[in-house]
Amino acid sequence: MVRIRVLVVDDHRIFAESLAAALAAEPDVDVSAAGSGPAALRCLERAAAEGRRFDVLLVDADLGGNLPGLRPAAVPVQESNEDGLVDGISLVAGVRSGQPSVRTVVLAEKDDPRRAALALQAGASGWVAKDCSLSRLLTVIRGVLRDETHLPPALLTGVLRELTAARKHRTESERLVESLTPREREVLRCMVAGLGRKAVAERLFLSPHTVRTHMQNVLGKLGVHSTLAAVALARRAGVGPVDLTGDVVERGGQLA
Repeated sequence: MVRIRVLVVDDHRIFAESLAAALAAEPDVDVSAAGSGPAALRCLERAAAEGRRFDVLLVDADLGGNLPGLRPAAVPVQESNEDGLVDGISLVAGVRSGQPSVRTVVLAEKDDPRRAALALQAGASGWVAKDCSLSRLLTVIRGVLRDETHLPPALLTGVLRELTAARKHRTESERLVESLTPREREVLRCMVAGLGRKAVAERLFLSPHTVRTHMQNVLGKLGVHSTLAAVALARRAGVGPVDLTGDVVERGGQLA
């Protein structure tokens, strides 16, 4: 019998352990539980290192906690809460980036078309209400392993509307980014990577004053008033961060 390896990630320990126990009663399911994003990442990394990768990740939509080791671009800016913590949907994005073979299903307290659409965009294969039956959850788990996408029927219209709107916003964001000069786009990528004015100046061999001018031009052309808003727009347009692990690739506009 082929066994399905499932990891339940929920910071409400009683819920996580109860769900894990219920799933473990199934003859074809091996299940573990993690109480936070970092704990989930450790479980995934350890399992991968031991050649026992998980098949399905069940993630609480409202999970909170810092996720060390995730690339900044993997965590959507708009899904950070006021305390700078990322939720379960951001964990989905990070896992999708690092271990794309793992199928993820988001467990939610209530149906929310906007957040369900964000979950699908992040790489989730399903959105399930926490009060659904065990048989329904098992159907979803087995279905996503066949590359099916599962949503509650009542959410379909709302999710399609949200995805259509998101595509429209992405197209507009792409148009705005295309209006930037090559140097301004490089400065924007530095902003996406979280670099401040001084760090950008050192990386691109420019004066802080020149970088300040470029940043102001970037904000003006994108029609935003803050670096955070510029970064969010850039990510919607598919702009990633500069590679901070390699050498500087430009010097005065020339390849180094």
